Amino acid sequence: MPLAQTAIFCADIGGSFIDFALIGPDGHIGMRQKCRTPTRDLDAFTKILMTLTDHQPHIPLHIALPGLRDPQKGICTTANIPCVNGIDLAKILGERLNRNVKIGNDADCFTLAETLHGAARGHRNVLGIILGTGVGGGLVLGGELVIGAGGLTGEWGHAPFIPSIPGTEDKIPCFPCGCGQRGCIDTIGGARGLERLHAWSCKETADSRTILTAWHAGDEKACQTLAIYLHYLSSALALAVNITGATILPAGGGLANDEKMLAALDAAVREKILRPTENPLIVASQLGNAAGLIGAAAL
Repeated sequence: MPLAQTAIFCADIGGSFIDFALIGPDGHIGMRQKCRTPTRDLDAFTKILMTLTDHQPHIPLHIALPGLRDPQKGICTTANIPCVNGIDLAKILGERLNRNVKIGNDADCFTLAETLHGAARGHRNVLGIILGTGVGGGLVLGGELVIGAGGLTGEWGHAPFIPSIPGTEDKIPCFPCGCGQRGCIDTIGGARGLERLHAWSCKETADSRTILTAWHAGDEKACQTLAIYLHYLSSALALAVNITGATILPAGGGLANDEKMLAALDAAVREKILRPTENPLIVASQLGNAAGLIGAAAL
């Protein structure tokens, strides 16, 4: 399936770097380069994209953004790039760069890419999951990317999932979340969350890589942390599978690179869903760090 009828400039915007490339109709990735993201200066942000695209004035620019774009108002919201908060970035860039600009959530772009060209090819209902610094997701239903009100879809990491019961703080890992609620899966699901969970469970500080390495070696404390981690994540994802009918969950982000952990999470989810299956549900991304660019091209 071609990504578009013409080549498209694509930028996967991160809090530290912009990953930029020209994506051809056949999916070929050319002119790929990285540059630092100006997070607090909109003029500098615009200038970098202008420099990257100026030599081809008529090619559209598609952007994967780590945040939301309200589909009705066009307003962007992102935690890591404050210079684009509260503005219609696509409109501003379109005027300044004199070209068509489209913007999508980076997890949506990831899910779309894996559905069209990666691990989820052939599946019509797909829940893409990100296990990175935090957790996120995107949703494809009936082969089409779903964009909800306010740009919110596939956010399986938010809502008060882990109960907050007074007097059980030492038994239930219910932590405040950046979204303003308590007990969200995002508080324990990403790399920083795994570290928070380990500190709560074992009363010791370690980074996520050290915790996983210790778990691989059979360390008792790490195994205790991972047992709690896998219980809560698999419960949340089983609920998401039962609601969406997703038949595959391609996973990206740093934690998804741990094959043993991903397999354990998959097994736990398949034990909890209503539809028994022997086929893996949670699978590693096939497109790796190119998924954001490829998905942006398909917006």
